[in-house]
Amino acid sequence: AATMSSDLDNTDTVKIFFEDTVANGITVLPPDVNASHYRFVPTDPKTIRYGLGAVKGVGEPAVLAIIAAREAGGDFTDLFDFCGRIDRRLVNRRVVEALIRAGAFDPLEAPKGHDRAQLLGTVPVAMEAAEQAAANAAQCGLFDSLPEAAGPPADYANLRPWSEKERLKEEKTAIGFFLSGHPFNAYKDEVRRFVRRPLSRVEPSKDVIMVAGVVMEVRAKMTARGKIAFVLIDDGTEPREISVFSELFDRERDRIAVDEVLVADVKVSNDDFSGGFRIVAERLMTLGEARARFARGLQIRLNGEVAASGGPAAAVERLHGLLSPFRAGDCPVSVCYRNDDAQAELPLGGGWKVRPEEALLEGLRDWLDAAAVEVVYAS
Repeated sequence: AATMSSDLDNTDTVKIFFEDTVANGITVLPPDVNASHYRFVPTDPKTIRYGLGAVKGVGEPAVLAIIAAREAGGDFTDLFDFCGRIDRRLVNRRVVEALIRAGAFDPLEAPKGHDRAQLLGTVPVAMEAAEQAAANAAQCGLFDSLPEAAGPPADYANLRPWSEKERLKEEKTAIGFFLSGHPFNAYKDEVRRFVRRPLSRVEPSKDVIMVAGVVMEVRAKMTARGKIAFVLIDDGTEPREISVFSELFDRERDRIAVDEVLVADVKVSNDDFSGGFRIVAERLMTLGEARARFARGLQIRLNGEVAASGGPAAAVERLHGLLSPFRAGDCPVSVCYRNDDAQAELPLGGGWKVRPEEALLEGLRDWLDAAAVEVVYAS
């Protein structure tokens, strides 16, 4: 814990210490406004609690103010209670938002069904309610003998919960790395339909094999043969570095994006210099391109409720608007409609084949239930 606390402002250093700690069998508990201190603190010989001082934008004065309020009045019960009890001169809106992104409110709000997106949207309301309560208390200071009036009920923003990908992306902005999960988990089951071998089982082979993982880091280096990129990907089983030589890198560099899934055809050989493997890319694909290559189609399920809200014409118009930007692809689309009386499957014409990119799937899942949108692969 002392080592991890030695350089709280340097997220790269904290990440290295975190990974080393986990590799040594020590559990790192997530940040918690009711349990964390400024620095990392051991809770038992095998467990460390994440320090609030390692959350970006949360300085020591803010953390000390949170601890003081906690010690004076006990654990915080929710976001509104927190905003009402802390010193808002030291713990401002940006600090609260950073703590939410880091997951520091999850232990007290998640059991009530309040997602981080909902909490983030509620911060302005909670801060305003706290300011109003403080103003009312100051005005009524002369009437201390009167019973205290109950505050207004907590009014949480009604927002769509973040997907796992969104949650981890926001978490990374606050902490500098992924703490509560791995970004590949959201895609693992789908990717395993066409990339059978996890990175931990990659071995030297004369044949080209396919690998996939989330891009964690990209480094470029000039050599006598031109520019070479070293792309670190991770699928949650083991990180692997892929070498992408100049011609391929110049042609396909737009497919390489940090925190996004990269699928690659590679050749793997023994590296006598490092003692490990040398993995050289021969082809790069985004996840959307891999879907187009391997998927049999995109299936969209509509139920009677969706069609009833605004009428069937509105549902058709919404679907048209979502699919249109992704037309001229190779992935067939079928719509399965079901109501209380009947069900039918309607394959859309060839002119409605799409590029099954993540933006399309996210748009459809924002409109429909996530389970209603499925990329179908051969069994």
